[in-house]
Amino acid sequence: MSDTTCHMSISLDGFAAGPEQSRDNPLGKRGQELHGWHIGDPRATEADTTANNWLMRPRGAYIMGRNMFGPIRGEWNESWDGWWGPEPPYHAPVFVLTRYAHEPIEMKGGTTFHFVTDGFDAAYAQALETADGKGVDIAGGASTVRQALNAGVIDELALDIAPVLLGSGESLFDGVETFDFEPVEVLHSPLTTHIRYRKRDDAG
Repeated sequence: MSDTTCHMSISLDGFAAGPEQSRDNPLGKRGQELHGWHIGDPRATEADTTANNWLMRPRGAYIMGRNMFGPIRGEWNESWDGWWGPEPPYHAPVFVLTRYAHEPIEMKGGTTFHFVTDGFDAAYAQALETADGKGVDIAGGASTVRQALNAGVIDELALDIAPVLLGSGESLFDGVETFDFEPVEVLHSPLTTHIRYRKRDDAG
C-alpha cells in the first residue's frame, strides 16, 4: 500500500512517553509500561502479535523527530547513530527532523538517516518521493505525529492504548484540533487495546 501510516503506543490519558526523558530513560518515567505488549511481557496474546505485524510491516520511507533519533540536543557535538545498534529495524530511508544540519548516516540493512532542517512538509515531500509508492510511516515521537496529524497526511493510524495513567509527559494530541478517522479494527489483550483507524472518506 502507498498509504501514509503511523503506529503509536499511548497511555490511557494520551501520553506517548512519560516525563523526565533522558539518555538512560528514553521513554521517560514509566514510559516502558506502554510497550509490554511487544517487548516480552508473558501476558501478550495473539492480538498483540497481530498488532506487532502492523507495526513492523515494511515501508518505503520513515519520518521521525530528532528526540526519537537520540538524546543529543543543540549542535551535533558528539557521535550518535541512533538507539538501535548497527542494523536499525527500518531497512529504508529515515528522514529526521532537526534544526541542525548533519550528513546522512548509512547503517547496515538498508537504513540511512537523512537530516532535514526545513520542517515537516519538506521531510514528508522527500519521504514520499523516496518511498516510490511503497508507503511512508510517521515513526514518532509525539511532536512529529502531531505535525503529521495537523498536516492531514496520515491515512491509517494505529494506537495501542495501555491501561496506564502517566499524568504527564509527551502528549500525542496536544494542539491537534480535529480527528478525521474512524475505527476499522479493534483488538485487545490484558496489556493494551489496539485500535486501527482509517481516515474518513469525507475528510479533507
